[in-house]
Amino acid sequence: MNTFALYKQEKVIQPPITPQQLWNLSKEHFLSISKLIFEWQAQHNEVYKQWVNLNNNAVNQLTSIPFLPISFFKTQEVLIGPTPDTLFESSGTTQDVVSKHWIQDTHLYEQSFLNCFNLFYGAPSNYCIIGLLPSYLERAHSSLVYMVDKLIQESGHPESGFYLDDFKKLDTVLKNLEAEKKPVWLIGVSFALTDFAEAFPQKLNNTTVIETGGMKGRKKELTREALHQILSTNLGNPNIQSEYGMTELLSQAYALKEGIFKCPPWMKVLVADEEDPIALKETGKGVLHIIDLANLYSCSFIATEDLGEVFEDGSFKVIGRVDASQRRGCSLLVV
Repeated sequence: MNTFALYKQEKVIQPPITPQQLWNLSKEHFLSISKLIFEWQAQHNEVYKQWVNLNNNAVNQLTSIPFLPISFFKTQEVLIGPTPDTLFESSGTTQDVVSKHWIQDTHLYEQSFLNCFNLFYGAPSNYCIIGLLPSYLERAHSSLVYMVDKLIQESGHPESGFYLDDFKKLDTVLKNLEAEKKPVWLIGVSFALTDFAEAFPQKLNNTTVIETGGMKGRKKELTREALHQILSTNLGNPNIQSEYGMTELLSQAYALKEGIFKCPPWMKVLVADEEDPIALKETGKGVLHIIDLANLYSCSFIATEDLGEVFEDGSFKVIGRVDASQRRGCSLLVV
């Protein structure tokens, strides 16, 4: 369903902005748009409204906005409007309580990740897009599978697709594409990429390799540096890239080099002291707090359980996990 059709439904309240205002959002307007969305979500999102009332902050800057703990997605329906048909769920073992993110408008999610892809990599049609995501494909309701599937469709290349555990076929396809000097965008979960790289070492000159993090209990957790070293050595590619995304968000950040992530214009990362979660700041080390303005019908202000460092230019790196928090499917254990 597209956004304009969604607006016509009486039960879903129109947000204070149109999504088109987000994709080229300037730094100068980020605060004003954030305040508009905050006020709207604090009024119409019942779960977030209760959280905001508990905090009782006067919001005049980004660091004074109350951020909803990400754990709420495991126990509450964090949304505006009636419960929709589309649901994304986080990865986890059978013992884990997974996060649930209800999606009012899949077109909004598509526009977010397609605009982000174009910003970092150009048009999907320029690539053969390959997904190596066996653990995600084994379960329903994966936002990452939804994203990669759409990118595969947008690519239009006959060899684009999900390759699961068919490493031999993937090896043949990559070698043929390398011979043709066709650009490839290969995204994979860490354990699948390392398994493939160790089973079929080769030199990829025209392939962009993106890891999404997480060994899913299949292999020993590695630091990001160790993982990238294994992939670089076996795939002959010195620059392994990373994607930072979450079930609870509708936007992604990408690290094109050295594990330093950059956000699209409608996304920003802040940090809070681990001992004082209310003490937010725009740079430094601490618990990562994500502003995702594309997350209109849910919550755009989420306190994660990732530890990281945010730099002066707004880029950031992930340096670990908050103690006692569960491992996430889309983040690595790093030092």
